[in-house]
This record gives sequence, structure tokens and C-alpha cells, in this order.
Amino acid sequence: MPCRDSIGLPYEVTLELHRDGALYGTVGERCGWLLARLAEGVAQARAADEEQWPDPDDRFPDDEELFAFRYRTRNGIVSGGELRCQLRTIPIWMPGGRGPAGEWRLTRRAFVEAWSHGGVGMRAVLTSAELGAFVEALVAETEECLAR
Repeated sequence: MPCRDSIGLPYEVTLELHRDGALYGTVGERCGWLLARLAEGVAQARAADEEQWPDPDDRFPDDEELFAFRYRTRNGIVSGGELRCQLRTIPIWMPGGRGPAGEWRLTRRAFVEAWSHGGVGMRAVLTSAELGAFVEALVAETEECLAR
């Protein structure tokens, strides 16, 4: 939903989260710029040639927490929901052909969590490609919203 200035022109957005057609939460007042910056950061991380993360799906911007959007009332009380994205490194045991030989492989995934104002949570575990597509879709919807 657009944030409007004093003469009614849209200049930024606040996200309305919906689940099964019902409002789930309202978060991230004026978060459009941050989302656009994150989309660019994910694209750059995927394009980089990193020795530590040879699989592009494991490449993300360096921050542990990529975003945390909450709703705050005018007096600063947090309510109305939350949407956040944190990176986690996950070790996976890759067994060898025969016997106990094998090795640990590290993967990184983005954990996107949404919490309603009532405390009900949802989680998605995304690769960097999936996170990039998700954030790019949010940015496109933001730009469409602001163009109206």
C-alpha cells in the first residue's frame, strides 16, 4: 500500500501481508528502497565468484539479517505483524561410496518468517535464486503501486 505525502502523492510503500485472502499483518513502513537495495545485493552476490560458496544458490549479501520489518504504532509500540529474513548456514553430511567415509557440506539458506499480529507464524526456506525472485517481485509490485 502506498505511503502518501501531504498532497496525496505516493512516495514509498508499506507492505500488507495476506494469507488465504485475509490480512495477516502490516509491516515495513517506507521499505521500498531497502527492498530494491536487497534485490541488487542478492543479484551481485549470485554473480560473484566466491571460493567459499561455489554454488550460486548459497551466495547472499554478507549480513546475517537481510531485513526485519515490523509495524509500529505512532507511539512506538510494535504490533500488527512482522516479516524478517535471516541467513543460516546448514551443515549436510555427504556420505562416501562405501564405509564411513564422507564429508560435511555447508549450505546457506534464507529463512523468511512472517508473524501475524496474533502471533501465528509462517516460514519459507529459500535459496539465493528464490530469495532474489521473491524480492524482485516485491520491488515490481512496489513500483506498480507507486505508479498509480
